[in-house]
Amino acid sequence: MNMNRKLTWMLLFGIAALFTQCKDSGDEVEADDENELITSVTLTFTEVGTGTVTTFAYKDPDGDGGNAPTKFDTISLKANTSYTLTPAFLDESKTPIDDITAEIKEKAYEHLLVYTPNPTTLLTYTYGDKDTNGYPIGLTGTAKAGAAGTGTLKVQLRHQPNAKNGTITPGSDDVNLDFNLKVK
Repeated sequence: MNMNRKLTWMLLFGIAALFTQCKDSGDEVEADDENELITSVTLTFTEVGTGTVTTFAYKDPDGDGGNAPTKFDTISLKANTSYTLTPAFLDESKTPIDDITAEIKEKAYEHLLVYTPNPTTLLTYTYGDKDTNGYPIGLTGTAKAGAAGTGTLKVQLRHQPNAKNGTITPGSDDVNLDFNLKVK
């Protein structure tokens, strides 16, 4: 009986060792397609006709959770005016800074930017770009400010690997921010 117990333990130890062997350092491990860490969002509004450029930013150096954002601008636009809207996304926790915007462009088929004003009369957004499948991206487009008023502009960067279909529903948020919006 004692011999059977020793053999059982040796067999279990041997099997465990097989499953816990180190991977050869030359093997590449493909990372899961996870959400991006984004610490900075900049929205650039270029007034159509005049070319006047105004930027509004959000900065949260430690990312979502933890400490409060260090910057969260209020977007202020002219009533009844059209703008070209271009966003920029950075991960400033890395050195050098990681330009997430470039990754969004590279993997446009996995990303969708959604701009949702509340109330809806404050702003309308028209996509100016599409991915290789013909679905909108949102890295460039036209934002038309409506009548004067105040509210919010929700900016969402949807991560939709293997699921993008032109709607907001599949995937998860890389960014979900509610900027205060003033149209005057």
